[in-house]
Parts: sequence; structure tokens; C-alpha cells
Amino acid sequence: MSAVITAIGGFVPSSILTNKKISETVDTSEEWIIKRTGIKERRIADDDTATSDLAAAAIENLFENYNVDRNEIEALLVATATPDHILAPTASIVCDKSGLTNAFGIDMNAACSGFLYALEMGANMIESGRYKKLIIVGADKMSSIVDYEDRNTCILFGDGAGAVLLEKTESEYGLMKTILKTDGSGVSSLAVPAGGSRNPTSMQSLLHRTHYLKQDGAFVFKRAVAAMSQVSQDALVKNDLEAAQIDWVVPHQANLRIINAVGESLNIDSDKVKVNIDRYGNTTSATVPLCLWDFAADFKEGQNVLITTFGAGFSWGATCLKWGVMREKNPVAIIKADKKEEGVLVEH
Repeated sequence: MSAVITAIGGFVPSSILTNKKISETVDTSEEWIIKRTGIKERRIADDDTATSDLAAAAIENLFENYNVDRNEIEALLVATATPDHILAPTASIVCDKSGLTNAFGIDMNAACSGFLYALEMGANMIESGRYKKLIIVGADKMSSIVDYEDRNTCILFGDGAGAVLLEKTESEYGLMKTILKTDGSGVSSLAVPAGGSRNPTSMQSLLHRTHYLKQDGAFVFKRAVAAMSQVSQDALVKNDLEAAQIDWVVPHQANLRIINAVGESLNIDSDKVKVNIDRYGNTTSATVPLCLWDFAADFKEGQNVLITTFGAGFSWGATCLKWGVMREKNPVAIIKADKKEEGVLVEH
């Protein structure tokens, strides 16, 4: 018995934050941002929108696109680094908003690797024989923890959510063997210093802006390239696959230079590597499922897909999956189009 992705949903806010707009508030330029990161724009949720709203919208998009009975969903795993509240769990809120009355919900935080970690946990739940249908969501409102006075981080992040339906199959398709890694010695290089039990929010934290994300960019960049490259190679070996057998690579969208370096290390053509960082920026837990959503039409039954991630923690990993048969589309499916109209993503 294996776990296979059979439906996908996604959501990004309509508001676009361009490089030009950022360059008007911090000391940077459109050209520099594109050269160093590959990002041209990112989506930003409004003040009244929380991570649970993004997640619920992605799930609703999944239900609108595919013939899925929400009453059959047994569990919801929400990967997020930006929960609505420290307490209660965001997954509980999403269950309520999405009408998942027969599912239990749980939050998982592995930062940018969160969706991959949750996907592996969900697959294990299905392979145990105890569960048949789960929804895995990656959702983050990174704009809520980004300091827009810090040019080193504010250029990188955006908001969004992606969701997949994971269910059991006895076919050859589905998730293969996964490798997950953690190195806690890197925590201080990428973290939000204040707001937790170690350093609760206070007048001092607000004054020093330590409740915002802080990053040692150069160090994180080097670790990400090395870790994602090595774990991807290890995942291929573990699954008895050669790089030439991989049809698509879906990497975490942190930086285009990192993505290109990982592809080169695997000797995989760049046209096989899925990239949407130029339009969304780094949406943390949402990057991988948003890529799956964005390029769903490209994935064909039986193709081999490699997923690899790296994030705060440090957390990283890779997995391979053999793309399966997607569920039947609803008669009036809402399918994301590539075109834009007046700066707003058009759906039809």
C-alpha cells in the first residue's frame, strides 16, 4: 500500500508587491533583486487575512476543481511557520473554515521543509493502514513576520498556500522513500528571535524589531545549496533511480541561484526544474505545493518527480514520487490560468 497525490489546490492573494515598490522604501533596485534572487514580484495578503484563510482558500480550490467528498477526509496536516496564534492550532481553525467535520487537524512547523515533512508523515499514516484520505497543506503569511525595513529579507518572501489530497493506492504510483534531515546548530542563522517562550514579545523586542525574521543570508545560501544537492542525490540512490529517470524536479523556491545550483549538481536540464519564484517569491511552507498546483498540467501518469527542500531549523530533505492518476475533475472546475489581468491572477 502506498500514498498517492490525487488532487491539488492552491491560492495566492491578488495584491502584488513588485521589486520597484520595494526599491522605493529600502536601498535596493529592481535589477539587483532579480540578479541575486530571481524574484520579480510576490503576493501579499491584506491585514485582515491570516494563514488559516490562505489554507482554507487552497483547500476550497481543491474541492472546486476535483470530485472529492470532504466528509471522507480523516485528517488535515497544516505545515506553517506563521500560525494564526501560538495557541490554538491553525489546523483547528482551517478544519472549521473548510467544513472538515470528520477530520482531526494538526500543525507542523519545519519552516520551508514543512510541506515535505507533512507529506512524509501523511504517507506513513496511510501506509499504516489506519487512514485512507488526508489533506496536506503548506501555508504561510510571511508578510506578517518580515521586516520591511530590512532589505536583506523583505525582498525574498511572499504569501500563499497549496493543498494536496493524499490517499491510499495499491498501484505502483505514489510517494517513494524519503530522506529528512535536521541540524539544530543552524537555528540562529535563520529565525524569528522574539515572540516565543525563549524571548516573549516585550517592549524591548518591539524596539529592537526582534519579532521579525532575521537571516544570515550568505551562510544559509551555502548550506542550502550543499544540503539540497546532497540529499537529492541520496534520495535518488535510495529509490534506485538515476538522474536521467527524473522527469521533473520541484525544489523549494528560496532563491533562483540555489535552484539552478541544485539542478546543475544533479546534471538535470533546467527545463525539467519547476520554477515560479519569479512570481511568488519564497512562500516558505507553500512553495512546493504551489509549484505542484501551478504546473499540475505538466505532470503525467507514471512520471518520476523529485522534491527537495531546505529551511530554518536547519531542516531539509528530498523525496521521489511516481505521479499517479488524478481524481475526476468537477464539471465546472476552476482551473488557474497563466494569464493575468490588471495585475490580478485570473481564474476561469
